[in-house]
Amino acid sequence: MQEEFPQTVSYNRFTELMQANLMPMALFLKSCCLGQCTGISFVDSTPIRLCKNKRIKRNKVFKGIANTGKSTMGWFYGFKLHIIINDKGEILTFTITQASEDDRTPLKQERFLDKIFGKLFADKGYIGKDLAKLLFIDGIQMITHIKNNMKNCLMTVYDKIFLRKRSVIETVNDELKNICLVEHSRHRSFGNFISNIISGLIAYSFLPKKLQIRFQTQNTNQICLF
Repeated sequence: MQEEFPQTVSYNRFTELMQANLMPMALFLKSCCLGQCTGISFVDSTPIRLCKNKRIKRNKVFKGIANTGKSTMGWFYGFKLHIIINDKGEILTFTITQASEDDRTPLKQERFLDKIFGKLFADKGYIGKDLAKLLFIDGIQMITHIKNNMKNCLMTVYDKIFLRKRSVIETVNDELKNICLVEHSRHRSFGNFISNIISGLIAYSFLPKKLQIRFQTQNTNQICLF
């Protein structure tokens, strides 16, 4: 595509220019690419690996910045990307933490949840009485599955159905990594790492089709479908 882009620069120069566009891309992402909360939201975190585990000791780019954490897939070195999406598959907000950070920590920050309201569906890693009370004061009801050693609690059929559809956010995380390429092991600086994350989130917002939950009404009962 050299005819469409006659003044392209080399790869090395491109990586140098990425950091100069970090602020404009961040403003564009925050102002134009994020969705609107509908009262039904899903939250999850995904690991952003910077290198393979056998190369952790040799990684110098993120020395003193990144650390080692554990996910459901095992130990990794890097960061965590926390996102909240609505039922339309649109990203509402995001944040980046170290790999060892608790998944519940971002939910305690007001800036992370300033535009979120209604019901927030999460996995068992977000269970916490203090966190649930804190969110309830802010008008957010967090709904999760219960652990084996916990007592059963009453839950409406409406909430049970949406809790089963929580896999939609896991699909979004998969698209961010495999389509928008927010994760790779060739970063040359921390600034380029942040630029790559932001550009990947912007690219996701322009995908023509996003996985969403559709509503179908039959016999006065509301049924959720992908």
